[in-house]
Amino acid sequence: MNIIDSSAWVSYLTDDRYADVLAEPLSDFNTLLVPSITLTEVFKFTAREGGTHAAMRAAAQMRRGRVIALDDSLAIESARIGLQLKLPLADSIIYATAQRCNALLWTRDADFKGLPGVKYFP
Repeated sequence: MNIIDSSAWVSYLTDDRYADVLAEPLSDFNTLLVPSITLTEVFKFTAREGGTHAAMRAAAQMRRGRVIALDDSLAIESARIGLQLKLPLADSIIYATAQRCNALLWTRDADFKGLPGVKYFP
């Protein structure tokens, strides 16, 4: 299973230097998990930078994976992980989701650097 965090989605959608590397986990929608907070962050960024139409296209692509909702137990687990690892709120939700689902987290976000189960691209 794979989770692409918001920073990596933005890299892919803007076709930056890591877009080709990120195409690998994005090509298999059967193993792609999308934390709902990631959908929120990417939609907001894409709408701000490219408008609502671009944001809707990005959301449609993300929804091809399985969206994982933030429920009460994942919220508490995220808070615990956030406190333990000193992660910001969205990052703690994304990381807790990856840990719960035994998924590899693909990211460009330095907050995740060195954590188990993370594939970091600086």
